[in-house]
Amino acid sequence: MTPLHLVARPLLGTFFVSAGMETMSEPDPRAELAGPFLARLRERLPALPDDDVLLVRVNAAVQVLAGALLTAGRAPRTAALALAASLVPTTLAGHPFWEHEDPAQRAAHRTQLAKNGAVLGGLLSVVSDAGHQARAHAWRSRARRRSSRCGKKGAHSPAG
Repeated sequence: MTPLHLVARPLLGTFFVSAGMETMSEPDPRAELAGPFLARLRERLPALPDDDVLLVRVNAAVQVLAGALLTAGRAPRTAALALAASLVPTTLAGHPFWEHEDPAQRAAHRTQLAKNGAVLGGLLSVVSDAGHQARAHAWRSRARRRSSRCGKKGAHSPAG
């Protein structure tokens, strides 16, 4: 993992852990905000549960779990993909700037939508990190070589 990844992934991950925990502790306002979006979504996906609070909590749980995985560097591409998938409905439900007449509200929601778009870009960058597997393989190979050298007789002794 590069030094940049050591900083970037935890920054992205902790953003989602924090947001997800906040949503899980108080899902009702977000469920109310998401209601119209979820109603339109149910027209296309009738199997979607009718419980808006449940859906908001599930989305928040995905964000907490995947955010923690991304922060810890565990399955980062899968975690980033899950976060990207959870961010799209969150953004569409929470920041429909096109539905606001008030210029200040419209501008605030447009800014939040753009911010979420930037975060989505960061997540997709992690997902598309094709070199991750190659770096991980190289790191594991180097660790095995070091481990096998240390396991040889006298490898750690000053006289060896």
